[in-house]
Amino acid sequence: MRRFWNQRVAEPVKDLLRLGLTPEKLALALAVGVATGLFPVIGSTTLLGLAAGAALRLNLPALQLANWMTYPFQIAMIIPLVRLGEWLAGAPPVPFSVVEVVSDVAANPLGALGRFGLTGLHGILGWITVVPFLVLVLYRTLLPALRGVQVRLVPWRPPAGRQDSPGNRTLAAEAP
Repeated sequence: MRRFWNQRVAEPVKDLLRLGLTPEKLALALAVGVATGLFPVIGSTTLLGLAAGAALRLNLPALQLANWMTYPFQIAMIIPLVRLGEWLAGAPPVPFSVVEVVSDVAANPLGALGRFGLTGLHGILGWITVVPFLVLVLYRTLLPALRGVQVRLVPWRPPAGRQDSPGNRTLAAEAP
């Protein structure tokens, strides 16, 4: 598992920082990628991520990496998001299971839309409610970690003619 994590997540993130992506932009792309990855409509997260990334001018590989890594959590969060949306809308809970919805969609997409369409809208309402807080928390959590990774990747060097102090440090890559 550790090897998988390093090859598929840690190294690509480090590579993006090495290529000059700022920790701020990378943290936002990853946070939005997780948020779009939790959208409660299976099969729509890649397009939603691409649209959000294009609209916000985010790094699409980083966003999609987070989006795809979130897939198992998307399945787990469908019912809680639907229940939140039902509660916000004042609707009675509709009994269903994710397996039931997926099999109905595979067998009869239009019939499943009629049967679970309102449930899906409740899930989207729950998702819309949670996403701003999720993105904020993830961004604020990822940013210090990514800054720390960046510091270890790119050695600090004082600009020419200045003393090395924490107040005037710049990245070697930014120096003339």
